Order: sequence, then C-alpha cells, then structure tokens
Amino acid sequence: MTGPEQNIAAAGRMVTIESIIERAKGYMPDEDLTMLTKAYAFAEEFYSGKHRLSGLPYLSHALMVTDILATMRLDVPTLCAGLLHGVLKKAADLKETEKTLREAFGDDVTNIVKGATKITEVQFNSHLAYQAENIRKLLLAMSSDIRVLLVKLADRLHDMQSLQHVAREQQLEFAQDTMDLYAPLASRLGIDWLKRELEDLSFSYLHPEEYQNLAAKIHTSLADREAYVEEVKALLNQKLNEHGLKHFQVLGRPKHIYSIHRKLVAQNIPFEKVYDKVAFRIIVSSVKECYEALGIIHSLWQPVDGRFKDFISTPKGNMYQSLHTSVVGLLGEFMEVQIRTEEMDQIAKEGIAAHWAYKEGKAITTKDARLFKWLKQLVHTLQELEDPKEFLDAVKGELYAEEIFVLTPTGEVKEFPKGSTPIDFAYSIHTEVGNHCTGAKINGLIAQLKTKLKNGDLVEIITSPKQKPNRSWLSLVKTARAKSRIRQWLNQEEREKALQVGREICERELKRNNLSLKKLIKTGHLKELLKTIACNSLDDLMRRVGSGKMMVQAIIKELQPPEIRDLLPETAVPETVPLKAGKKPDRDNIILVSGADNVLTKISHCCMPVPGDEIAGFITSGRGISVHKASCPNLKAADPQRLISVSWAENIKANHRAQIQVVARDQKGLLATLSNAISHDDANILGLEATTSSGGIARISIIVEINSREHLLRLLQHVQQLDGVLEAKRT
Repeated sequence: MTGPEQNIAAAGRMVTIESIIERAKGYMPDEDLTMLTKAYAFAEEFYSGKHRLSGLPYLSHALMVTDILATMRLDVPTLCAGLLHGVLKKAADLKETEKTLREAFGDDVTNIVKGATKITEVQFNSHLAYQAENIRKLLLAMSSDIRVLLVKLADRLHDMQSLQHVAREQQLEFAQDTMDLYAPLASRLGIDWLKRELEDLSFSYLHPEEYQNLAAKIHTSLADREAYVEEVKALLNQKLNEHGLKHFQVLGRPKHIYSIHRKLVAQNIPFEKVYDKVAFRIIVSSVKECYEALGIIHSLWQPVDGRFKDFISTPKGNMYQSLHTSVVGLLGEFMEVQIRTEEMDQIAKEGIAAHWAYKEGKAITTKDARLFKWLKQLVHTLQELEDPKEFLDAVKGELYAEEIFVLTPTGEVKEFPKGSTPIDFAYSIHTEVGNHCTGAKINGLIAQLKTKLKNGDLVEIITSPKQKPNRSWLSLVKTARAKSRIRQWLNQEEREKALQVGREICERELKRNNLSLKKLIKTGHLKELLKTIACNSLDDLMRRVGSGKMMVQAIIKELQPPEIRDLLPETAVPETVPLKAGKKPDRDNIILVSGADNVLTKISHCCMPVPGDEIAGFITSGRGISVHKASCPNLKAADPQRLISVSWAENIKANHRAQIQVVARDQKGLLATLSNAISHDDANILGLEATTSSGGIARISIIVEINSREHLLRLLQHVQQLDGVLEAKRT
C-alpha cells in the first residue's frame, strides 16, 4: 500500500481532535489552527446524543472523515467542514443552523458543508427521480468548489468502512451507489488510491462470494507473487544502473481485487491466466529520464501492441502524467509498467487533492479552477436534461468511459470518452459548429462523421450552412453535451413543424364551424379560451394541436360557454359532453392516455403491442399518439420529452396483430401444418413470408390476428410442439 492510504484510519481506530491537529501541523506548521478546535467544540455539542447505525457516536464518524481529509493535506476550512459535514443534515431548523454556521465559521466552511449535505427534504415520485436530483445537486455544488466532493468522498469512504452495521438491502443500495458514482468520481479526480479502496469495498458487498474466493486465491499466491516482484525489481534496478540512471525508484504493487475481477470477466479467463496481477512503477528525476527508462524496458522485453500510452505529452484532464506500457516480461507473463517523475507520482497518488492541498498558507487559487473545466461543462450540459433516466445515463457515460485525447489544429488538447466521433468534437467547439458539421479531417485525411476518434488524432471540422442535425446522430455521439445539443435542435425543429401543422389544422377546423383565429382574437375570446385550456399563448395552443397533445375538436367544444355561444352556429355545438379526466372511455377505446382525453392513438406496426404487454406512448406530429411496447428499440432513440404514459383499458374486446417467427426443417406440408395449427387456435393469418437456406432450414415470418397476449403465448406454445419446428417466438 502506498501514498495517503497508508495513513487512512480504519473504521475501528479511534481518532481524536489532538491527533488531527498534530497531523495538520505537519504540513501547515505556520497556520493558525484554532478554528479547528472551535469547529470540534461546536460539533461535540451539536452531535451530543446522536449515533450512527453502528451504535457509535456520530462525533467519531466526523473525526474519522476529518482525519481522512487531513491525510490528503487539505486546508483548514475543508478540515472544519469535515467535522461539521453532518450538522445541516441533522439540524431541526435548517435555516437557523445555517445562519449560526455562517456567523461562527464564515461562508467558506458553510458553503462546503451545505454542498456536501445530502438532499433529504425533497420528496419525488420515484427513487430514480430522487437519485437524479441528489446527484444533480451534488455536481452543481462541486462545480463551485471541488472541496465539496473531497468531503463527500471522505464521508463515503468511512461509510463504506463501517457498512457491516446496516441491513443487507441498505448495504447493496449503498455499495451500488458507491460503485456507480463515487468511485468513478474519485478516478476522474485522479485520486487512484481512493478509487481502488471504494471499488474493493463495494465489490465485497455487491458480490461477497466472488470477493472472498478471489481474495483467498490472491492470498494463496502471495509468496510466489512477492518472489516474482523482487526478481523483476532487481533486474530493473540492474539495467537502469547500467544505462547511467542514478536517482530512481522501482516499486511493485499488487493490483486491487476489483481490477482483477474485471479482467477475469472481460477476458473470460480463470485466475491462473491473469498474468499482470502486479503493476510496476519506475520513478525518475526528469521527463528526459522517463523516456530513457521506457527505451531500456522495451529493449529488455517485448512490448505488447496497442498497450503504450503517453500521458506525459498529453496529460489527462485531472493533470495525471505518466508513461504506460505493457511488456511480455519474465516467464512470458504480461507486465504493466508506469514511468513518471516524483512530481507526477505525487499527483498520481493524490490527484486533484494534490492541487487543492494546503500550499504555503495560501487558500485555493483561481488558477487551479482550470482543472475542473470538465466538471463545469458536465454540470452545464446536465442541467438541460430533465428526464431522470437520461440524466443518470449521461452521468455514468461521462464518468465511466475510458478517455481519449485529441488535438485541435491550434494544438489544444481535448478529452473525450472512448468511441467519440467528429460530431462530439464539433459540439465541444461550439453548438453551431456541431449543428453544421458535414465531415472532418483527421490527421489531414477526410473522414466521415461516424469515424471513431483515437488517441493523438489531429481533428479539423468541415462545416456547411446547409447541414443540420438528424436523429441518427444520437447513436453516433458519446458526450452528454453533443446529445443534449442534438436533441435541443431536433426539439426546436419539431416545435416549428408542430406549430405549422397545428396552425393549418386549427384554421381548417375553425373554418368548418364558421370561425377563424382572427375572429377569436378580434372579439377577445382567444384570451379566455387560452385560459380555459391552460395554454400560455396562441403558439403554445398551435403546437399542442400539431404535436397531437391536444385535438382540435376539444378546442371547438370549449367554445360552448354562454358568453361566446353566439359565435357558434347551431350545428357546431356537439351533442355530447367531452370526457373529463378520470372517466372511463368507451369500450372501443383500448388505450388510456395519462392526463388526456379524446386523443387519437395508434398501435405501432414496428413492435405490434397487444394487451398484457407493457406499453409506452410517443407523441407524433399531427397524428396523435403512437403506442409501442415499452421495450421497443425505436423508443430508445426517441426524444424523452415526447414520451407519455399510456395503459390498456379494462375488459378489452378487440382483435390485435402480432408478428411471430418460426424456424423449422424445410419439409413437405410445413406451411399447411402451420396454417392448420394457427386456425385451430382461433387465430387468423394476415400475412406470411418464408425463406429457406441451403441447409434445409426454413424461416417463416407470420402476422397473426389474436385477442390477447395470453392467446398469443398459447399459440406459440402449440406451434413449438409441431413436428419439425425448431423455434417459435414473437418478434
């Protein structure tokens, strides 16, 4: 174990304010630490009588969190915030307690505490929305002051170290949250030791059996591995000395359990086949010596193709620098080697914390804020995503994806998730560049928009004023910013189209009733109508009609109140009262639309849902609502804002279409046998296509008419039992 993790207090070790102050004096010898003593006194009084689920006093947790922050060499306000991080969460009067904190400790400490406080007072209609809002608030606070995240990470680490005291269900939820969000955030900040510990702790709760088995195997092979490490270190020391390098260190550490587990799963290999269980690190005096050491290693062992990365010439967004290479080392085993200077090693251990640590008594500088440009951009983009699932997917996509680094024509380094395309690059420059990009030059060669960028590519975007985004771009891009901008443009285009379609529909229908928009505006009745149907403006009304959210017949019916009845001819007054929310539709209407009545619905032909299937609605432009199976692939690329909740009506008495596929041996009378079986089950064949392969296998696609999902399942079961049928399934 190397770096700050050596000093991290285990969950059961007692930490005192005196030990924290002593640690802080070690790196802040000239700083006045009286505020720490004051914060401890406040925390001691406030947390009095408050306990954790483990039964331990809450004050002990606050001390442990602060001790972790002190090992990261953070400033006095951050240490005070560590002691006080639970105050607002536990406060009976939130506003009054916040006011007291500001008066006692100032804005700096209070804002960190406030940002690190979990949002618990807001209630949402689903766990997904609740989780998304918590993360949104956290990211927003982090973008203003990264110390908020450092406190949250220290808090989460100690929570994970004492997670054995909570119920299994809470353990799983907490561990998954840590694996999904906090470990990737620690990784993005470059705090590698913290990421490793959070991952291993989460893994131990999420998959306890796999963790124990793997830990046992690692322990069993410990002696052999240590002997291997010493042999490699001795050889490296000898060769580096022979080539004239004097001031260097060769280190070897075992990879953490979760990283080995991921390799086992990704490569589908047994533990014995994982050769690079140890990572070696060479620390030298200068950048020049980094490359000299790399040459020595490559002359000693065969490098593995595609496994060399130069993060010295192109640092990561969190300022991480190092050379990475994998070679076929001793005994023919793969071996990973990292080469860096002492300064690079310090940053690699502590990441962002190394930049935000206490420096010569000075507070955090504005210069350091450039390190969090990625975070500010992420927050800005995510603020535009309203759908909770889309928001969480975007967060995970930004945090999890392996990074690549590409160059602009001016030499600026830009960071993207692996798999990004020139479209992502274009939107990172400016929204208009993205909206009008037609292609790119990658390393001087013309490339298509779907081309995946690679490390070190030099990219120049080609634009055209005639180009515009299309929905297929959503499947090509990786960054949340690009997806957000594309959807924004498509939504605007849909709004304009809906406005045009809605105006045409309204003018036509009003004209049939001897009315017009001009007449309604002139008489002043439009204002009353907009108020009645809850529309903000005439354009809003037109868009709702054009998008299918509102039927124009509903507008005509709303023109019935006595004060405007004289505008309507007698024949235009409807004979029936429109359905109100909550009333059941006629039996012919098989789809119920959440919060809307008398809306045109249509069963989608792409997936053909039948009663019993989970369904979702998509608001089309001028054609009402298209109803799909909830699992329909076409919905994945759809605009989330145009999705609407729908359900099947009760006691449906209607026939429905479904498509089935039958794979069978091509034999005489096959189609006749299938036809008889389908008819015997009271189903009709509406369409049939058949193809045969050279191997004598027939594939038959059949559209059948059935009355329910159960009817369809029964039919498939009977078809599956026919002689020669290999498979029968719904498509």
